[in-house]
Amino acid sequence: MLAPKKVKFRKMMKGNMNGKAYRGSEVSFGEFALKAMEPGWITSRQIESARVAITRHAKKGCKVWIRIFPDKPITSKPAETRMGKGKGNPEYWVSVVKPGRILYEVSGVSEQIAKEAFTLASKKLPISTKIVKREVAVL
Repeated sequence: MLAPKKVKFRKMMKGNMNGKAYRGSEVSFGEFALKAMEPGWITSRQIESARVAITRHAKKGCKVWIRIFPDKPITSKPAETRMGKGKGNPEYWVSVVKPGRILYEVSGVSEQIAKEAFTLASKKLPISTKIVKREVAVL
């Protein structure tokens, strides 16, 4: 599973997910991509399970790019613990995703296989997604 090797601070504030993603909102590496349509937190386990679904369906000759990385620690307190006594310990890592963000990219496969692979992957994710194709620049 993905997790940062080293972080400056162990715990992080909740933050917000207002607005759209401007960075990472275009297909850069592959031919087809999976794009987020709503905001949310995607855990490192969900990122990995969606990646496995894509690579298993697409088989050989497929190149996959993961365009998100879980760099936000989520803390939780143990069960049956009284209120107070500070913030809990980091339990898992999430990636903050805004609408419009490209999550995965694929190349080296047909459009039909890419669509099927991304459909399987989107079922593993907690947000609604859309499959997009690279736009060819017209000169």
